[in-house]
Amino acid sequence: MVKYLNQDEAINIDKDLFDKYKFSVDQLMELAGQSCAIAFTKVYSLSSSKKILVCCGPGNNGGDGLVCARHLSLYGYKPEIYYPKKTTNNLFINLLHQCQENDIPILDDIKNIKESCYYDVIIDALFGFSFKPPVRDTFVPIVDFMKTSSAPIFSIDIPSGWDVENGPPDSDAIKPDSLISLTAPKLCATKFEGKNHYLGGRFVPKKLENQYQLDLPEYPDTELVIKL
Repeated sequence: MVKYLNQDEAINIDKDLFDKYKFSVDQLMELAGQSCAIAFTKVYSLSSSKKILVCCGPGNNGGDGLVCARHLSLYGYKPEIYYPKKTTNNLFINLLHQCQENDIPILDDIKNIKESCYYDVIIDALFGFSFKPPVRDTFVPIVDFMKTSSAPIFSIDIPSGWDVENGPPDSDAIKPDSLISLTAPKLCATKFEGKNHYLGGRFVPKKLENQYQLDLPEYPDTELVIKL
């Protein structure tokens, strides 16, 4: 049984990947974002789910969303990115530029988002495992949009607005159709009731897996994701 991480464990594992195993942020973000895109294609086919809204926050979870959007565009999907709070960090500036150079529309005002019925799927990449409620004012409109969305939601690592350990704060929380956990699932994923739960992160050193007793599943063949 794969281990579900509390918030401190998730933070410490990330820190070890950077400090002990010498991964760079952009390296892990590219691996994570590509894994998200691959998992997405396994659930939502190009023929039925071409129009995608990717909702990105200002942190690493949002960076995963930017990478995911770029890969989905290369796979033939038609993503639009809602990115209301951009950062001055060069990594994120470059990721955004890459999306723009792939002709992906960038929306920074919620008024520019079409009605949810226009989109085949919404990708939720607002908040990661460092999130602590409540949702900040900037993101309340997009979280409310996802709560009432008629399109299915694909959440990256943590459904936005959920407590990382305790899950949805109330019955009105986002209810994703699909979830991809990165590195290892977080405790909130035990409350996930959607159809598809994937694990992505075939980059975890065996030493780190043993140190934290993650009990990760064996990925088949050359797959970067596995369904839990």
